[in-house]
Amino acid sequence: MKISNNWLKDFVKTELKTERIGEFLTDIGLEVEGIEKFESVKGSLEGIVVGKVLTCEKHPNADKLKKTTVDVGNGKVLNIVCGAPNVEAGQTVPVAVVGTKIYDKTGNFFEIKEAKIRGEVSQGMICAEDELGLSDDHGGIMVLDETKYEVGKNFADYFELANDEVFEIGLTPNRTDAMSHYGVARDLHAYLSTNQLKSQFNKVASEALNSEGSNDFSIEIEDAELCPRYIGAVIEDVKVAESPSWLKDRLRAIGLSPINNVVDITNYILHGYGQPLHAFDADKIADKKVKIGLVKPGTKFTTLDGVERKLNGSEIIIKDGKDNPMGIAGVFGGEHSGVTETTKTIFLESAYFNPVAVRKGAKLHSLNTDASFRFERGVDPNITRTAITHAIKMIQEIAEGKLKGDLLEEYPKKIEDNYVILRFSKIEQILGTKIHREKVKEILKALEIQVLNEIPNGFEISVPAYRADVTREIDVIEEILRIYGYNKIDAPQKISFTPVKLSANDQDELENSWARTLQGLGFNEVMNNSLTSVKDETDAVKLLNPLSGDLAFMRKSLLEGLLQNTVYNINRKNQDIKFFEFGKIYLKKDQYEERKQLAILVSGRDVAENWLQPKSAVSFYNLKAYVKVLLERLAVDYKEVALSDERFSDALAYEADGKVLVRIGKVAPVLLKDFDIDQDCFYAEIEIELAQELRSKNELKFKDIPKFNKIRRDLALLIDKTVNYQDLYQIAKKNKSPFIKSINLFDVYEGKNLPEGKKSYAMSFELLNEEKTLEEKEITEVMDSLIKSFQKEFNAELRS
Repeated sequence: MKISNNWLKDFVKTELKTERIGEFLTDIGLEVEGIEKFESVKGSLEGIVVGKVLTCEKHPNADKLKKTTVDVGNGKVLNIVCGAPNVEAGQTVPVAVVGTKIYDKTGNFFEIKEAKIRGEVSQGMICAEDELGLSDDHGGIMVLDETKYEVGKNFADYFELANDEVFEIGLTPNRTDAMSHYGVARDLHAYLSTNQLKSQFNKVASEALNSEGSNDFSIEIEDAELCPRYIGAVIEDVKVAESPSWLKDRLRAIGLSPINNVVDITNYILHGYGQPLHAFDADKIADKKVKIGLVKPGTKFTTLDGVERKLNGSEIIIKDGKDNPMGIAGVFGGEHSGVTETTKTIFLESAYFNPVAVRKGAKLHSLNTDASFRFERGVDPNITRTAITHAIKMIQEIAEGKLKGDLLEEYPKKIEDNYVILRFSKIEQILGTKIHREKVKEILKALEIQVLNEIPNGFEISVPAYRADVTREIDVIEEILRIYGYNKIDAPQKISFTPVKLSANDQDELENSWARTLQGLGFNEVMNNSLTSVKDETDAVKLLNPLSGDLAFMRKSLLEGLLQNTVYNINRKNQDIKFFEFGKIYLKKDQYEERKQLAILVSGRDVAENWLQPKSAVSFYNLKAYVKVLLERLAVDYKEVALSDERFSDALAYEADGKVLVRIGKVAPVLLKDFDIDQDCFYAEIEIELAQELRSKNELKFKDIPKFNKIRRDLALLIDKTVNYQDLYQIAKKNKSPFIKSINLFDVYEGKNLPEGKKSYAMSFELLNEEKTLEEKEITEVMDSLIKSFQKEFNAELRS
């Protein structure tokens, strides 16, 4: 938000320099992110003087140039080469002397230097209007009235140039009370006055208005919940024209483009007082009646930007007497009822609309205006009349309008201030220091918070309605601290705390353990927004009031977010991806479902390229190994099963206790194409709540390294293609021998020299007797037992 220093000083008088004001604004929570200079004419005509052309003759070496001598005062005559067709001797002209900076529309400049032009010395420049930034006219040099302009005088002395310094304030969304120059001035004065710094605050009040006759307009609020307060005024004989320079400069200083005097006045009130206004062409209001309410869903309405919109029936609509929409209240006006150059009579609106309803209407139609930005956060309901009276006064003075009759107002139920009990003990508890009760009272008064009654341990107070964010005791304490000064609170020299060790049954401990493990394996953690857009809305949880169409749903999977992270990195030449994310997914089936998962994605190379190792692309088995490292910490038994999931081209799942614990697979090419990724990606997701549940049932135990060596034996089995490794693994696990410590598949072969319909699995088995060295006889018994099991269950054959 931009705040003009000149404008700010209309409300608060202080002798402080701009930089100091910026520091104080930051101290009270209105963080100043920067201060920019504003000049109504870039360069402020510095270096431009009034001169008189003494002689003018054709340039000896150029047909289109002229050689002149120009008197610039104090007996100084300059030789200037000029290309303007209208330059003549005897003219009074603006002259840019050597060293002057001439700016173009984009803010770039060139400096006037003494130079030779086609062999003739030129010691300045006779200027056109566009070169000085006074207009777009470049028909020739600017010729001045010699009776009004004195040779040698600074050209800037004849203009009322605006020079300003503008604060860029990073305003937090809750501070709707400070979304205006008046609100910022009020806050600044509260700080200065309570810290013994000289300032004077000009509190605004309603203007006394002169009206003529009466008007036959009427207003009707159909639902007071949607529009608690509405004020209208009819102004005739309005001359819609260009605004005066001072008004245009005020708006330009804060980045607004002037439009016409009526619109500029409403913008001036909006940014000056924080109250949005809207002007309608009164002659286009049917039956001379303004109604505030709802319309039927599906009603079509064209807004000021020329876009036809379909209303859904929940927006607050300003209507005429025939229920024709004229504007979306607090958001945007209508194309057919707006003020134009031909408008003679206007209906001026000042209101307080329900913030929630305004926000829904704005978001529904993806409209974000200065008015909606304020209305949806809650403007001051008590400045409504003050703002419209000031606007009417300006329209009378600037646009020569005449107020017809009295103001039309509906305010069925007054919006009350907030009642709060403030305890001194609570202030001390929160701030860690004591503030004298008189100082507290002084700060409250400066903030326009009224002390209703003094009680033994505090005050009963009334917080003004414009402070929509101050409704609780803790909010008031924050306000006191803000004005008292954060820097006055001493930081403690010692902080005492009791570290808490997470138990093995704590899910946070599991997540921290997994995170450290993955980080040790070279992974980076990412965090993505839970709000997203979805192609398939089946099972998706949709927000009732989304911020935008791109953030209308809760995510159904963590995969899409990780793919967005992946393509972002690939586009920046980081193609080796190892990401993980802890996050929740949301589904709507028979009931709403919310699950927390650990998602892992790998892509690119497994090992960075170097001279010792060749390039190695990451594979499904790399990811599978990472997952198994994590699952080892659970000490649970699980089995691999085939998985059908449209997100994957090849996939499997790990099941435990009859539930899916892990899904792991190669991301489907069609999904990669949607994200414009042209390298393989492998993804796994682990159900964290299930993992924690299984983990709590199995206690990890540690034991000494065995004293005796393990023995390895291999089997090459010829089996049917329909048999998978998981089947073999489960049969081997059921073997009664206590000596089998690990089982592994190290080779799979299909093809030449094998019977049709067959494949070969090579498996290794590690055997260990922890009491003594295994004898060959014992080893043979175990291996024979395994072979018989494989032959019986799968008709397996041994390969030599």
